[in-house]
Amino acid sequence: MNKRRPYVRSMEGWWRKNPFFVEYMIHEGTALFVAAYAAILLTGLVRLSQGEAAWTAWLTALKNPWYIGFHLLALVAIAYHTYTWFKIMPRTMPPVVVGGQRLSAWAITGSGLAVAAAASLGLLALVWGMAR
Repeated sequence: MNKRRPYVRSMEGWWRKNPFFVEYMIHEGTALFVAAYAAILLTGLVRLSQGEAAWTAWLTALKNPWYIGFHLLALVAIAYHTYTWFKIMPRTMPPVVVGGQRLSAWAITGSGLAVAAAASLGLLALVWGMAR
């Protein structure tokens, strides 16, 4: 009687063989920066609720060079995450028809990025105005 072992495909590094999956995994990895930054902001909100001394201590901690480095790295990661999010959007949403013609993928991605940039600049202007 022939006893053959079943074929077991290796799962090691499967995503590195296809550029689409590499980009997808990088996109998903940048989501960790989004979560970490949200945790930092929530910590600030908790410190704000604990009083002026806790809030001031949190603000002082954010001036640490490691925090500043993390914020710069998070800015790059979140910018890439935003770009890839809107790049995927045309593939995941139903076709958008304007004037009898289907909207191009670049129009959807570009308009999403433009709205995200406008919202970011508007928020920056609001915070800048409140700080003055």
